[in-house]
Amino acid sequence: MAGNNAPLGTPTKVTQGSQTKGGIGESTLRPDGTLKVTGEFAYSSDMWHEDMLWGQILRSPVAHAEIVSIDTSEALAQAGVYAVMTYDDLPTDVRHYGLEFPDTPVLARGRVRHHGEPVAIVAADHPETARRAAAKIKVEYRELPVVTDESTATAPDAPLIHENRTDHYAAHVTHPNILHRQPIIRGDVEEARSRADFIVTGEYTFGMQDQAFLGPESGLAVPAEDGGVDLYIATQWLHSDLRQIAPVLGLPEEKVRMTLSGVGGAFGGREDLSMQIHACLLALRTGKPVKIVYNRFESFFGHVHRHPAKLFYEHGATKDGKLTHLKARIVLDGGAYASASPAVVGNAASLGAGPYVIDDVDIEALALYTNNPPCGAMRGFGAVQACFAYEAQMDKLADKVGMDRVEFRRLNAMEQGTIMPTGQPVDSPAPVAELLRRVKAMPLPPERQWESSEGADVRQLPGGLSNTTHGEGVVRGVGYAVGIKNVGFSEGFDDYSTARVRMEVVGGEPVATVHTAMAEVGQGGVTVHAQIARTELGVTQVTIQPADTQVGSAGSTSASRQTYVTGGAVKNACELVRERVLEIGRRKFGTYHPAWATAELLLEVGKVVTDGGEVLADLVDVLEDESVEVEEEWRHRPTEPFDRHTGQGFGHVQYSFAAHRAVVEVDTELGLVKVIELACAQDVGKALNPLSVVGQIQGGTTQGLGMAVMEEILVDPKTAKVRNPSFTDYLIPTILDTPTMPVDVLELADAHAPYGLRGVGEAPTLSSTPAVLAAIRNATGLELNRTPVRPEHLTGM
Repeated sequence: MAGNNAPLGTPTKVTQGSQTKGGIGESTLRPDGTLKVTGEFAYSSDMWHEDMLWGQILRSPVAHAEIVSIDTSEALAQAGVYAVMTYDDLPTDVRHYGLEFPDTPVLARGRVRHHGEPVAIVAADHPETARRAAAKIKVEYRELPVVTDESTATAPDAPLIHENRTDHYAAHVTHPNILHRQPIIRGDVEEARSRADFIVTGEYTFGMQDQAFLGPESGLAVPAEDGGVDLYIATQWLHSDLRQIAPVLGLPEEKVRMTLSGVGGAFGGREDLSMQIHACLLALRTGKPVKIVYNRFESFFGHVHRHPAKLFYEHGATKDGKLTHLKARIVLDGGAYASASPAVVGNAASLGAGPYVIDDVDIEALALYTNNPPCGAMRGFGAVQACFAYEAQMDKLADKVGMDRVEFRRLNAMEQGTIMPTGQPVDSPAPVAELLRRVKAMPLPPERQWESSEGADVRQLPGGLSNTTHGEGVVRGVGYAVGIKNVGFSEGFDDYSTARVRMEVVGGEPVATVHTAMAEVGQGGVTVHAQIARTELGVTQVTIQPADTQVGSAGSTSASRQTYVTGGAVKNACELVRERVLEIGRRKFGTYHPAWATAELLLEVGKVVTDGGEVLADLVDVLEDESVEVEEEWRHRPTEPFDRHTGQGFGHVQYSFAAHRAVVEVDTELGLVKVIELACAQDVGKALNPLSVVGQIQGGTTQGLGMAVMEEILVDPKTAKVRNPSFTDYLIPTILDTPTMPVDVLELADAHAPYGLRGVGEAPTLSSTPAVLAAIRNATGLELNRTPVRPEHLTGM
């Protein structure tokens, strides 16, 4: 009996400290961490095949135009070019795709609807050859009027972005350019308004944000001998991609084999297809592997962005500070194609009241079709835009009532048992008041940190190393915000994940292998899955198989759902493996000791033990010449669609909450802002990997900071062309912009979730932006109803 010299029938006690190392609750390190920080990690853009071609996409230079003609002859004649394809060269009648319904053409036909839309694709033996050939394709456009906002989209004579719509939202909107509309109505707002002692209104503008991920879109398609194709790709959802790709290629799904390659960040921007179909088409046309890598300029056109929004809010409160009602209208710009806009509308509407008790609510959220760039999923989608508006409203109301802004929020904070505006009860911990208390209680950073005996440290001042000020005209401000975000897919979506777990003896040691299709985009699932296997199976060695479509779907790495859903699937599969291992043990060793039949047996530190800690057998002996493998789906509790007219329904599976306090210093003369600190308190249910949890909170907070003071895709309102598709003009926070970020993690278990966990990654993105804006308002006294804040908004220039 390996590892135990006692006879099989002799129980022994497991010594203290023998719990499996690296299990749930420990800050285990990422297996890919060292490779990433040293630059050795292989991303999808690093893939290579010895005889591969390079693909290039020709994109529309205008936002809305009729395609009069396309001439590819000069491109085809260029040496080194193997193929040029347009819409007419597609192999099947299925020529559109889409996340929810197929409204996006693989290549434009007859009309382009946004700046940068793909028109033709080229394969050549060198990337520069492909680029030059694409530039030789002659396309004649006849420009059409552009639709850029609600007034131009819904005017009686507005051009229709999509004529003859047949999607399931078309019959429920008042204009074809309204993609989707969702009201949320509860109580009687008109009657409640009459009881309000104070009423505040606000009109808010939220800019278009880019995911700005590290690795641009890229992938490698390799034609196979069976007529199929192998695609190595950076994505967020392998099986969703597969569902959209295979019909366009005219192949059964089993002949489109997809493997996840290194993903350099995602944040929602990889939920939609980019170059997947184009690479596969060119590979099948040429019979050679085809690699496509976007440059940074092209990446701005190659994926969806966060929806810009106009938000109109009215709140009322009594003189005692109790909220009476909310009336809101949220208009989201979805751009030229649907993407995830319907779900974004559902989130904005259902979470538009924030984490507060408001009995009388009338919210309308809608998304428009326009000629602006397509918008879809981005971290915290829908809830982010709403949080910016309702938190500004809370500050206004608190000031009207004459209350402290944090105490006003705490007075109205929801808790477990609160009924949401959708009629859904909050049936797990909702510690909103406690999070606000905790974040307010954190020590404030010292005043005037830039001062030293040797003079001002300009790095600590607004403007930083530009050396614009030495402290003259710099004032401090402090602001607070709190937000609510749903976890997982909602509104009746069949949200599930699949995990395959195998347990066997390798090299004289029990080893577990976990195989899922989960896209590891930086969130840390590869670490958590190993922790779950160690905890449930009592092994030290865990192998995480590469994600691919040879195992069932894991759903999307989005909506803060992967640890909940795929982690739940891994846990479930491990539990089934464990039971089968014990069945083998009972068959082999049960006659030696009655505990095999009578006790609750556990797998712990490579051994089978009783619940009292008695060792019955080593796992090596149990699994000698045998192995166990289970593939299992796991679903969370079901949700239901919101009623189309009232918005009532059990729409969300779980809620997450975070609160922020921002401390800023503002040069009021130059309009420069330095965020000194962004403190956060967040309930995570159970921190499966505490280090990873803090990293997610700080990462989400940083993206919220970017939205507050620098990040915005600028679109010309007259032409709908993107004006700043580069990191020269689209600014993101660097390490010098990132403030101190103390984090207070609260763990109040959700009984409905595996291990009691709660999705972590999105909630901090909500409240960080309005907290920064609140702090800037506190410093300057300005209203500031748009984000991001620019210097001219602070100086009046």
